[in-house]
Order: sequence, then C-alpha cells, then structure tokens
Amino acid sequence: MNIAIVKYNAGNIYSVVNALRRMGIEPDLTDDAERLMNADKVIFPGQGEARSAMEYLRARNLDKVISDLRQPVFGICVGQQLLCRHSEEGDVDCIGVFDAEVKRFQSVRHEDKVPAMGWNQLYDTRSPLFKGFEGGEYVYFVHSYYVPLCDDTIAKADYIQPYSAALAKGNFFATQFHPEKSGTVGARILQNFIDM
Repeated sequence: MNIAIVKYNAGNIYSVVNALRRMGIEPDLTDDAERLMNADKVIFPGQGEARSAMEYLRARNLDKVISDLRQPVFGICVGQQLLCRHSEEGDVDCIGVFDAEVKRFQSVRHEDKVPAMGWNQLYDTRSPLFKGFEGGEYVYFVHSYYVPLCDDTIAKADYIQPYSAALAKGNFFATQFHPEKSGTVGARILQNFIDM
C-alpha cells in the first residue's frame, strides 16, 4: 500500500513517518502533486503556524491538490485546522474541506493554560476511525487553536469548552490530537485509517 505524507513547512512530520515505520509501512514523504494524487491514502500532518503553512501550500498549488483528492485523507493537528475554511491564526483562509472556522483558546480561569498540552479524553466518537473504541480513551494534544463543534464533528474533547477533537466529511478525516504520540490508542486510529 502506498501511503503519502504531505511534505510542507511544518514541524512534527517525522514523528508520523516513524509511527508508520513502526507499523511496517514505509511512507512516501512528498510535495509532488502527482505522487499525492496517485497514493492509496494521504496523511496531512503538522505543527506550525496557519498563515505561513497556507502560503507554502498555495505557492505550490498543493491547497488545490489536497482539496481535490478522492482517496482517504487524514489531517493531523495543524493539518486538521488547514482543512477548515478559515483560521484566526494569522487571519487566513484555508483549504475549506470542512465548513468551520478555527478559533484561538481564550483563558477563562487562571489555570486555563494556552497552549492546551497533554493527555485529554475523547467522547461521542462516531466514525470508522474509532472502530474498536469503548469510549473515554485518552489521546495527546498540543494546540492553541481549536475547531468548534460542527456538523462534521466525529469526536469531542473538553478544554475551556467542548470542541472538535476529530472531523470527517466524505473521504476526509482529521484529528486535532496527535495519534502518532498517543500510544496504543493512537496506533489503533492510524491502523483504522490504513484499513479503510
């Protein structure tokens, strides 16, 4: 199976590469449109800043390539946010697969730290991405921005308020958390995506 990972100016891509290698998969790390379009599945991970990421993607027409993909696509962290319509981070229009606006966490209490960092619990999971889950699993998050609950929400988490821990629409799936850093639960999510 040919799994392509979108290569762009984002951090954390190699942790996804290493997670797939632990599963016996050698992914194709690429920013080549043809290789992305011909892959069996595409993973769009990343940590970074939305505006500079979108500038990089647009300069290479990868925003259009990604939105036109017809095979299963999995966005992770900033990858989820960039698949939304707009982000408050840098006030930038994004790829627009999900009709949602990415918001910045606003601290309400002294103990509300931004970024939200660490293990948090998932609930209301509904998608083949979470096949075999019993509910209440913990996964690892690092983020200052979040996607509000919307029609495409397939998992929720709470930090300051409830938000979308994962999204799905058609062939697009995305998580705000890092499955590649979420132990056996995250490995199961990646395997569920690969098995689709």
